[in-house]
Amino acid sequence: MTKFVVTSAKALSEQKRREIITKLGAAASDVSFLVDEALIGGLIISDGDKILDASVKGKLTAAAKKATGAIANKPLEHILTSLREEFSHAQSADKVKAGVVRSVSDGVVFIEGLAEAKVGELILIGEESFALVMNLEREEVGAILLTGLQTVRAGDSARLTGRIVTVPVGEALLGRVVGPLGDPIDGGGRIETQNFRRAESPAPKILDRAKVSEPLCTGVKTVDAIVPIGKGQRELIIGDRQTGKTSVALDAIINQKGTGVLCVYVAIGQKNTTVSDVVKKLRETGAMEYTIVVSATASDSATLQYVAPYTATAMAEELMYAGKDVLIVYDDLSKHAVAYRTISLLLKRPAGREAYPGDVFYIHSRLLERSAKLSEKLGGGSLTALPIIETLGSDISAYIPTNVISITDGQIFLESELFRAGVRPAVNVGLSVSRVGGNAQPKAIRQVVKGLKLDLARYREMAVFTEFGADVDEDTKAVLDRGAKLTELLIQTQGAPYSMSEEVAEIYAATGETLSRIPKGGVRKALDKVLDRIKSERPEVLMEIETSGELSDENKAKLDAVMQEVIL
Repeated sequence: MTKFVVTSAKALSEQKRREIITKLGAAASDVSFLVDEALIGGLIISDGDKILDASVKGKLTAAAKKATGAIANKPLEHILTSLREEFSHAQSADKVKAGVVRSVSDGVVFIEGLAEAKVGELILIGEESFALVMNLEREEVGAILLTGLQTVRAGDSARLTGRIVTVPVGEALLGRVVGPLGDPIDGGGRIETQNFRRAESPAPKILDRAKVSEPLCTGVKTVDAIVPIGKGQRELIIGDRQTGKTSVALDAIINQKGTGVLCVYVAIGQKNTTVSDVVKKLRETGAMEYTIVVSATASDSATLQYVAPYTATAMAEELMYAGKDVLIVYDDLSKHAVAYRTISLLLKRPAGREAYPGDVFYIHSRLLERSAKLSEKLGGGSLTALPIIETLGSDISAYIPTNVISITDGQIFLESELFRAGVRPAVNVGLSVSRVGGNAQPKAIRQVVKGLKLDLARYREMAVFTEFGADVDEDTKAVLDRGAKLTELLIQTQGAPYSMSEEVAEIYAATGETLSRIPKGGVRKALDKVLDRIKSERPEVLMEIETSGELSDENKAKLDAVMQEVIL
């Protein structure tokens, strides 16, 4: 008669033993029952020749082995593979804490039985799905799904991993478009990198930071002249929908070509076509070679939109700590806040102002504080952040805009009225400010922009009177005339950033007495002629300004001579 050995994780009741004996069709004397807590749950049945393994430990081992043959670059595959040995060698119940999925809704899961879970810890659900712990309740854990959005069901097993989200990082990602978890989505094949970094890490300490003193030129004249940005700064780009916010950020990325600055662009909640257009533009201008694009589009879940900026920052941080200068664009954080609000409401967190949870400020502060200029001791790298926020009706006093304004070092405010009037970029100089960049502005630009912001601000203020047909005196007319010409000076084509020397040459040509001799409406045309003449006949002037960072008296005289020939 065949002898059976039944091994379980805990002692079976007498009734359960009788049921097993009956199903095996054996006599009670032919079945032995053993207990092995390392099985975690389930049974193993052996007849000496064959083994039926229905234990939790066996399922974990099978899942880990299956993961090693999974498709290359599958999201979080590196974590799943690394768990294989840990799970397959589990010796006791405390090695793997198990639970059961109680409910699933829009990417949010509630799990029972994970009493030792920690906030931010990864949970393995089923064979290969991952969730991130967000809520710790008395009887259950609230988590957000990172993978398995369509496959996780109530009743699935869940295990703690003791790990947090990590993503592939390194220069191998440059030129690639990746998903929120670092998986390639551009059809370019596997990304060969052995380096991984935690999606969330502490911001550099105060003593680890250096003074922001190096300029990061965007190629946008209005920005570089009026609200300059330094390496390691956080400058907010804010404005209504369709006012050119993304265009300003993309010009800044394109302008880094040849400077050694690496870039990361993260799209949060954008349309697929919008992201495709961005990638196409970066490829056409050659900027994709030094840029990583992280995409969490509107078609992705709110959970992935929430995670995307943190994983993108981890990729940027890896480059910063390697001593590189990095520029990261978050497009945009208002959609990130909406994704977080969605998750929080599904997690049954109490809603606050405008239904946002009370910690919505914290999710952005712990993200943006990671941008810094590192001390020489840490390699001297920098991470400059350009977060984008979308306003409604130009209301910068709304909840999310004021939150992010209080975190950043200044803002570039794009006004819809200026945009509709043909002023591109539509920067409101009165509400735009840089709290750091002035100290990092190139000396050559500082030499030529004195009084420019004040003149433009006075013009915008006085221009209101002309809308009502009010009579103005000669002095006011002069201010209005000069302001209109200065506004025309700063207009430039999107996608065509200027070099620093070109900005200096144009602004110098138009801010002196020469400006009064150019007819209104002809400033742009006159300056294009001046710049073309300088490039063709005096290229050494631009080269010297670029290399020295200053505008010498000798070069001023050469610029004056060109202006005399072209304008006068």
